[in-house]
Amino acid sequence: MSEETKVQESAAAEAISQDALDNFVSLKKGDIVNGTIVKIEDNQVTVSLGYKYDGVIPLRELSSVQLDSAAEAVQVGQEVQLKVVSIDDEKEKLVLSKKAIDSEKAWDVLQSQFEAGEVLEVTIADVVKGGLVADVGVRGFIPASMVERHFVEDFSDYKGRKIRVKVKEIDRENNKVILSAKEVLDQEFEQNKQTIMNGLQVGQEIDGTVQRLTPFGAFVDIGGIDGLVHVSELSWQHVAHPKDVVAEGQSVRVKVLKVDPAAGKISLSIKAAQPGPWESASGQFNIGDIVTGTVRRIVSFGVFVEIAPGVEGLVHISQLAHRHVATPNEVVKEGQEVKAKVLDFNPAEKRVSLSIKETEEAPEQPARPERERGERSDRGERGSRGPKVELNNPNVSLSNESMSFTLAERFGDKLSKLK
Repeated sequence: MSEETKVQESAAAEAISQDALDNFVSLKKGDIVNGTIVKIEDNQVTVSLGYKYDGVIPLRELSSVQLDSAAEAVQVGQEVQLKVVSIDDEKEKLVLSKKAIDSEKAWDVLQSQFEAGEVLEVTIADVVKGGLVADVGVRGFIPASMVERHFVEDFSDYKGRKIRVKVKEIDRENNKVILSAKEVLDQEFEQNKQTIMNGLQVGQEIDGTVQRLTPFGAFVDIGGIDGLVHVSELSWQHVAHPKDVVAEGQSVRVKVLKVDPAAGKISLSIKAAQPGPWESASGQFNIGDIVTGTVRRIVSFGVFVEIAPGVEGLVHISQLAHRHVATPNEVVKEGQEVKAKVLDFNPAEKRVSLSIKETEEAPEQPARPERERGERSDRGERGSRGPKVELNNPNVSLSNESMSFTLAERFGDKLSKLK
């Protein structure tokens, strides 16, 4: 390289340096500059501005939300736009803010997203009392009630998670932005719900998962939407509470009973998707069998006894006991276990006739008193049309032989004339 060339390059470098210095000297608080991230430390970031010395961005000026480390906000080599916070020539320190530029740009964008109902993806920066915090150029707050469609007790694992939200409320004067993830989830749920409901048919059987239990039934997820299995549709047997039959998280087979898109309701049945009790009982019982059952209902004309899950037979009041029964409550009570004999079994018509008294030995008839038998004998003798007997005559025997007459003796002569 010639000596002349070296002199020219040196002069150019000095000119550039002087221009940079002039530019630097002209900087003042509030100015906007562009720079490149050259170094990241825990509590600050160093930025090259092409000036006499580099600028720094303190951790607090990196983001509108609290950060544990500067690396959470930027990376080396990233081009950033910054605002001059302060200039200290003596310490050769230039303090810059990324947060200030991001915040100014964010308000207009957020206002536009709010008005359009736009969905945006954010990263949860912090978990605080009452909800979550996300950096959307400014501090965005997601109340706990607006995070999910269901109640969440612990949000500790939400930090760093990406979620989709809508701007629910914006107040630039008070530096307030409220975000809602639940609104996005609700909207998607309704869209998915309508799609699924339009594809459902009454009588269709599908698999589902029990989501939650209530005293009146169980809600089952059938692919993103819930349908209700009423407590009466959980089992062919009587169910006091759904928890006695199913548990949350359990996989179940259900049958669609009713679909109401307008009301957004789906009625399901677990028992209808299983073999009916009468189908299962077919061939299980025969006429003459002695069975054990439980009295389920008492009516004026008898009692209904459950002899298999969902299979009830009638014991007519006349079949309750060998004695006369005025009301069934004299003999049995609800919940009592009894033995009964099958008199008739017709699963096709869902009818069973039972008898309790047929399982018990009939009581012996009490013997008639001697006096009663004598009186009936006397009445029989007096009522006969045989020869008159003088009861006071000691020469007349009152034996059965002397008092019996055959038809031949009474009517023999008359019958012979008819020949």
